[in-house]
Amino acid sequence: MTGLEKEKKVQFKKVPALVKGFKVLELLANSRTPLGVTEITNLLELNKSTVFNIVHTLLELGFLDSSPENKVRLGLKFHDLSRVADPYAVLISKIHPFLEEINRQTRLSVFLGLRSDHKAVIIDKVDSPQGIKVSSEIGMKIPLIAGSHGRALLSHLSDQQLDEILTAHKINPFTAKSCTSLGRIKQEIKKTREERFAYDDEGYLEGIRSLAIPILTGRSDFQSAVWIVGLKSQITDEMIPGYKKLLKQTGAHLEALFSR
Repeated sequence: MTGLEKEKKVQFKKVPALVKGFKVLELLANSRTPLGVTEITNLLELNKSTVFNIVHTLLELGFLDSSPENKVRLGLKFHDLSRVADPYAVLISKIHPFLEEINRQTRLSVFLGLRSDHKAVIIDKVDSPQGIKVSSEIGMKIPLIAGSHGRALLSHLSDQQLDEILTAHKINPFTAKSCTSLGRIKQEIKKTREERFAYDDEGYLEGIRSLAIPILTGRSDFQSAVWIVGLKSQITDEMIPGYKKLLKQTGAHLEALFSR
């Protein structure tokens, strides 16, 4: 258990001003155009004077820049700070061509995700070209104790780390097929660790199947996985062996790539 994980078990109080400040930054990061105080206030449903003070504090610190018509956008200091996330960009740039190839061969949605505490975060994807498809947005956080993606991500962890995560929260079912037995979940994760492959049949979403592989990047702080998702009619029993072979071959290629 890391120092931060230990600290999280101690009761703490959120800092409301900090939460609101990051909401403003996130809104501006996702906006294609600069925004004014009134626009930010309406979009975030915050007090206008609060937004005014947050915006001007961030302007003074250099995390925002002013633009014409009294609007603001992310500043250079924010972009300098964001370079800390550069390893993620490197990871995505190396793996994305493999996502495209899997998508080309399967015509299914393909995702790359990382473990972030007790969630899986999607950091890259290639959507299915089919009219009916399963898709999620980049940046979306999804349950870790569910689906093939969860088992693939958790397979990176030691038995002790796994026990700490699995016992930290009550395991609730997502569908009628969800597994809630702690012992069985551990067995499935250990099987994924051995086989470098996981499969889920409606355990996370009804009518949805998924297949996943853990990705070894050579960095213990990056617990990553690639997974494909589709309707049961798009991932039939007959298709699974071929998809499994493709994913495992991809995992071997990526492992060789990151070991250079």
